[in-house]
Amino acid sequence: MAFKTLFLAHAPDANKDKHRSAIDTGKYQLFTVVVRNQAEAIEICKDFVEKEAIDSVLLCPGFTHSDVAEIAEIVGNKVAVSVARGDGPSNKVSLAARKREGYLSQSE
Repeated sequence: MAFKTLFLAHAPDANKDKHRSAIDTGKYQLFTVVVRNQAEAIEICKDFVEKEAIDSVLLCPGFTHSDVAEIAEIVGNKVAVSVARGDGPSNKVSLAARKREGYLSQSE
């Protein structure tokens, strides 16, 4: 049986049904889905817990602390939830790139 991880990322132009992939080495399965918002992330998490029996969820840095808490609540205590966060300089680079690409409103 494989260790199964779902990686979720945000993009303002994402189509959760189209922007996804899967890698299977036999002992490891990595599913990726790009979502537009937290509501889609919750929907995808519920689906993967039910249909794929995932072991962990890895979230991109765009998920807030409250988003992470909500996802942890949804997937339950048998699924690990982690967030890919960088150090201070890395966060600045990432933020600038996301602003450049229109991920954030001008007020953020």
